[in-house]
Amino acid sequence: MSTDFQQGREALGRRLRELRGQRTQRGLAEQLGWPQAKVSKLETGRQTATPEDLKAWAMATGHAAATEELVARLQGLETHIRSWRRHLRAGHRPVQDVLTIEYERSTVLRAWESAMVVGMLQTPDYARAVFTRYADLHKSPRDIEDAVRARVRRQELLYRPGRSFHIVMWEAALHAAVAPREVLAAQLDRLASVIGLDTVRLGIVPLGASVAIPPGPGFWLYDDRLAIVEDWHAELWLDDADSVTLYRRVWDTLEKSALYGTPARRLLARVRAHVADLA
Repeated sequence: MSTDFQQGREALGRRLRELRGQRTQRGLAEQLGWPQAKVSKLETGRQTATPEDLKAWAMATGHAAATEELVARLQGLETHIRSWRRHLRAGHRPVQDVLTIEYERSTVLRAWESAMVVGMLQTPDYARAVFTRYADLHKSPRDIEDAVRARVRRQELLYRPGRSFHIVMWEAALHAAVAPREVLAAQLDRLASVIGLDTVRLGIVPLGASVAIPPGPGFWLYDDRLAIVEDWHAELWLDDADSVTLYRRVWDTLEKSALYGTPARRLLARVRAHVADLA
C-alpha cells in the first residue's frame, strides 16, 4: 500500500480518536454495534473507513458537524490512491468510462508506456487480451467485451480536431507477448498506421537507446492538471502541481530518446518481422 495513502489513513484515524475524546473504544463500539477491533483499526489506520462509518462515528461522538470534514478527508485519499481492488469492484467498463471523461476534458495529452501498447492505440483483439489478463490477476468481474467496446469508442477522440496526443513507448512494450502472435502483428500494423495522423505524435524509444533515467511505470498527463500512474496495486491520480511537474519532467526526459516518423516506422517493421518469424 502506498506510503502516502497509509499516512493519510493514519491521519484520519488520529482525527477519529480526537472526536472519541474520553470515551473508551469499547463503549463507542457498543453504541455503534461494531466489534471493538473495528474501532481500533479505524483509529490506527489499519482499516479504511466508509462514508457511512464516518457519519456514524461523528453522530455517536456528538460531533455531527464533523461529518463533512471526515468524508472530505476520505475522498482525498480515494482521489489520489484508487486501489484496483475497489476500482474494479464493478468491472473494467466503469473504469474506462471514468477515464473517458478525463480524455474529453483535456486538449493536450501525453503518455509514457514501457510494458504494453497504450490503450488509446490498442486494437480490439489486443485490448481483449489485456483486459482478460488483468481480470485474471485482480479476480475482478469479467466484463471484458463491455470494456473493449468502451476503450475502442474512446479512440474516436484521436480523429477529432482540438486535441493532440503525444505518446512515447519503450520498444520492450512492442515485444511483450500479452496476446497471440497474430494479434501482436495486427497491433503493430495499427501503430504504423497512426504515424502521420494530425492529432498523434508517436515516438518509440529503442531498446538500445541511451536514456537519462530508467524507464518506469506507464502514465498519462492530462494537460498540466493531472497525472494518472498505474501500479500493480492501484491507480494513482495526482493533481498537485509538484507531482504533475515531476511526471512532465520524466516524460520530457524519456521523449528525447524516442524515434519518430520514418525511423519509428522502420523500428516497427523490424519488430513486425520478428513477430512473424516466431509465429
